[in-house]
Amino acid sequence: MLNILYEDNHIIVVVKEPKIPSQADKTHDLDMLTIIKQYLKEKYNKPGNVYLGLVHRLDRSVGGVMVFAKTSKAASRLSEQVRNKTISKKYIAIVKGKMEKEKGSMQDYLVKNERLNRSMVTNKENSKAKYAELDYEVLYYDKIRNMSLVKINLKTGRHHQIRVQFSSRGHSLCGDSKYGTRSRTGKLALWSYKLEFNHPITKERMSFTYLPKAESIWNILNDVNKID
Repeated sequence: MLNILYEDNHIIVVVKEPKIPSQADKTHDLDMLTIIKQYLKEKYNKPGNVYLGLVHRLDRSVGGVMVFAKTSKAASRLSEQVRNKTISKKYIAIVKGKMEKEKGSMQDYLVKNERLNRSMVTNKENSKAKYAELDYEVLYYDKIRNMSLVKINLKTGRHHQIRVQFSSRGHSLCGDSKYGTRSRTGKLALWSYKLEFNHPITKERMSFTYLPKAESIWNILNDVNKID
């Protein structure tokens, strides 16, 4: 069932669950664009094709808040906010071990291997390198399981950026078989919990927060009072 946080004539804000693609891919699994289009078609009894603009993406394995545009004008204005970094995305992740600092930033140059669909840290002299930056804050350290809950403010949106940057520093994300170790649940402990942007028509600053259920690997959330 589609989890809708907000909807008007111009945008729709939803929660994407992990393992659902943002848009159709080679697996042909049901994706968010298709799911929302079907919802709009049924709700408004629209014949034919329904317009829905994909403004930003979340990796298949990542859950969290997403905004989609219901008109081409809204799509254009939201896409411009993505380019201008007016849209703010904040994540929470569970990483292996104890971070050396409670707060910090990570700056790297990343290069993507298309064939392997993975990225790695490189130097800025690499002609294919892209600058990557994020800020983080440790919210809780679980001594028994030796893992940390961190809040992340993503400054740039590079391929697998969060996963690569933490892994390169010896703190791979729990459940990340590509850059770390496989978990028993098979779920990647990364969630896009907060999305902020200006409404494409009214210009009002909008903010949406949604946390994963505090179960399985995410039961660490029970030890945290509040996440801003």
